[in-house]
Amino acid sequence: MKYDDMRETHQYMSECAAEASRIARGVPAARLNAPTHCPDWDLRALVDHWVLYTSHGLEHRALRRQLPDDLIARDFTADPQWAKAYADQLDRAVAAWADPAVWEGEVPLGTAAMPAADIASMIVKEMAVHGWDVAVATGQELRISDDAARFVLDVVERHGDLYRQYDGFGAALPVPEDAPLFERALGASGRDPRQGIVRRDG
Repeated sequence: MKYDDMRETHQYMSECAAEASRIARGVPAARLNAPTHCPDWDLRALVDHWVLYTSHGLEHRALRRQLPDDLIARDFTADPQWAKAYADQLDRAVAAWADPAVWEGEVPLGTAAMPAADIASMIVKEMAVHGWDVAVATGQELRISDDAARFVLDVVERHGDLYRQYDGFGAALPVPEDAPLFERALGASGRDPRQGIVRRDG
């Protein structure tokens, strides 16, 4: 991977991690058992998935380690300070990807492997898209730059078929071609942008 491409992706990773941390701080404990627009997931399940894969998963991928079973089974929201713990873990994960050597080669995924740059890009997408899911469920809004939104849209379009193969995305929903970039990413991932607000910060 070219150094400039790595640095750009890491910049979006840092931006989306900061936004995920901000949204997490706005999750009311009283709403954790509330339903969400994600099929079969209440807010607690959605948050646990988000925390696991975008912070712990991100760091483990950088270190070329598999997520341990006890971490996969953990209810992160059982800790009243989970949002701070999430922010701290995101900082560690983003720092792990600051090393250019981490972006070289492939990341093992059990019986398969993917280029490290693809894994990093897909987890940045998870930060933003699931961040929007959590924001919608808690009356918040996602704040994302147009450059980061363009990056997420590209990841959704490149890997959409793979996500749908594993039920990670629903069928793409039609969104006008002149719609904001992140709304197009949401539609391509099977989400209805009208369910929430996307504020573009330039």
